[in-house]
Amino acid sequence: MTRPDYIAAKDAFGHWGVDTEAALERLARIPISVHCWQGDDVVGFEGVTAGSGGGIQATGNYPGRARTPDELRADLEFAYANIPGKHRLNLHASYLDSDETPERDALEYKHFAPWVDWAKENGLGLDFNPTFFAHPKADDNLTLSHPDKGIRDFWIRHGEICREIAARIGTEMGSPCVNNIWVPDGYKDIPVGRMAARERLEASLDAMLAKQFDKAQLLDAVESKLFGLGVEACTVGSHEFYLGYAIRKNTLLCLDMGHFHPTENIADKLSAVALSVDEILLHVSRPMRWDSDHVILLNDDILAMAQELVFGDLLGRTHIGLDFFDATISRTAAWVVGTRNMQKALLRALLQPVEMLQAKEAELNFSDRFILTEELKDLPYGAVWETFCERQSVPSGVTLLNTLNTYQASVADRK
Repeated sequence: MTRPDYIAAKDAFGHWGVDTEAALERLARIPISVHCWQGDDVVGFEGVTAGSGGGIQATGNYPGRARTPDELRADLEFAYANIPGKHRLNLHASYLDSDETPERDALEYKHFAPWVDWAKENGLGLDFNPTFFAHPKADDNLTLSHPDKGIRDFWIRHGEICREIAARIGTEMGSPCVNNIWVPDGYKDIPVGRMAARERLEASLDAMLAKQFDKAQLLDAVESKLFGLGVEACTVGSHEFYLGYAIRKNTLLCLDMGHFHPTENIADKLSAVALSVDEILLHVSRPMRWDSDHVILLNDDILAMAQELVFGDLLGRTHIGLDFFDATISRTAAWVVGTRNMQKALLRALLQPVEMLQAKEAELNFSDRFILTEELKDLPYGAVWETFCERQSVPSGVTLLNTLNTYQASVADRK
């Protein structure tokens, strides 16, 4: 039976020429790549002892951290069961599932095959990332741009192998695997050799990406960063560096919302870069003060990002992934709430009378545009979201709270 509040909401949106059924149908087809590293505080399963580097640091000691691949998969299954729709998993190379402990330049597809089998069983897509941090050969905060050729070659081999693994994953899954490349390279204090470092990074990337793969199997992305702990003065792979590289080398460009200054409007960058790159990868997170990855809120930044994706007709060219980690709260709750907030933002954007708003803007009628955008804020978005959750058989409201708390209690004894 259709919810009475949804019937009223459908009529309210219909008054503005918005079809709520079309919006719900579209939202159900938008996959979000949920990141594995929220579940274990970016530790991974290699047993390597080294600093993460590049500003990566999960703080807090809330009980329930996943300690094994099986525990992480169980947590993910719970999270996906409480997120409406069908989605993807973003897997880092340090999350291998194997009794072997190979070096990172000796990884093979077999070390990740259990993840592929699990993803197939659960109807999920898979994405991948080389892990250029938390390793003794990254302790200098330099990897692909390191002055030592031996260290550069080690990380080039790691990147090459990860591309092979990602391509195999894409083949096995029947869906392109997005392979995202981020390195922590940078300097704590002001360097005198920025150009040399960036030349080394470019040459290493060129070597790593030399082999061509079918885009039906593998999509390479490059990700920039503003700064982080230990790389406050210079990040070799800056936004400008990777924007130019992605344009020249025809890769995806990754825009991580946590990798820019908190006052920057990352949504504004979408239409700008979309004119020069074919596809975009988003890592959606929430920066606070210095570079950081907080759990997504349904705030103005997320709403603006979703609106740009819809208004700019960029959903078909954008891969939406998440990147946050918080060990001060329930890790599974962070996954569920963060992902659902991204979906809520997308739903609100899909429920906008786009043609009406764009027509007012084209007429330079900014007064009407202003009035309309403010009036639209009062529409009953919540009733449409509740209906979406109900149709996708996932809980909401107090039921969701109780579900999350019950699961947290079941894993609280993990130390």
